[in-house]
Amino acid sequence: MRRVLVLGGTAWLGREVARVALAAGAEVVCLARGVSGTVPDGARLVVADRTRPGAYADLDGEWDDVVELAYEPEPVESALAALAGRARHWTLVSSVSVYRDNDAPGADEGAAVVDPVDLTDYAQAKVAAERATAAALGERLHVVRPGLIVGPGDPSDRFGYWPARLLRGGQVLTPTLAGRHVQVIDVADLAAWIVTAGLRGAGGVVDAVGHSHPLTDVLAEIAAAAGVDGVRVPAEDEWLLARGVRHWAGPRSLPLWLPPDMGGMMQRSNAAYLAAGGSVRPLADTIARVLDDERERGLDRPRRSGLTAEEEHSLLADLATP
Repeated sequence: MRRVLVLGGTAWLGREVARVALAAGAEVVCLARGVSGTVPDGARLVVADRTRPGAYADLDGEWDDVVELAYEPEPVESALAALAGRARHWTLVSSVSVYRDNDAPGADEGAAVVDPVDLTDYAQAKVAAERATAAALGERLHVVRPGLIVGPGDPSDRFGYWPARLLRGGQVLTPTLAGRHVQVIDVADLAAWIVTAGLRGAGGVVDAVGHSHPLTDVLAEIAAAAGVDGVRVPAEDEWLLARGVRHWAGPRSLPLWLPPDMGGMMQRSNAAYLAAGGSVRPLADTIARVLDDERERGLDRPRRSGLTAEEEHSLLADLATP
């Protein structure tokens, strides 16, 4: 039986990777602190803090694939020191955030990455993790750079904000939509490909991204799927920024809204991903899954990204004032 070790496995993507690996008939072990949730039925959880000595002491034998989800230097380096010699293959989940420039549509894996100088910065730490892992694993390494991961259970609210907001109806504040795009990868598609590629020993670097869609089309498709006919009220970038509305994610933000010079981040090439056997389900399927998940979790729950109802109401009132 093939053995898969997930360094993580109790949170969103890691748990889905563990579930898919189990379905593929692998023995699955997840090493995690155990504070983010539980592992899927059938997986074994090894509770450990990877920043402490002896964190890997309870992991015996060799591994057909190790899936690393962390990017902070300490856990990445400690895992390599403890396990690189016992891994037939290693999958490092990185990010398309590593690229230095995000203005050109159609860019691929050959684009320049940021310099890893400040390892408290997410993108720079990801690059450092890639380089350290490549030095330790060589051709046994598969670097997966996902784009925006979406689907049921998404803790970031970057995509789910819009289905939940449109479901509530009424006037919906948006950025100006012309020329803006959305490019997502469903968590189920990503996890399935990570497991399949890892067990066959795939190597190299691949941007795991879906197809790019105009933002206006995505919001219209969400509204149609939700069965609502709310009025979308666009505001200019300068107006939003002047009132403290943030790009992309986080509190008091309009999720998926990017500055004009970062439009290429949502229009990357997925040719390598498709050629490597990656799948991209229809956007309508992902939207339906997210709508069901948002209804179940609660439309008015506290969110990590987006505007609160009070914030949006105040902004819309301000926008309507001559």
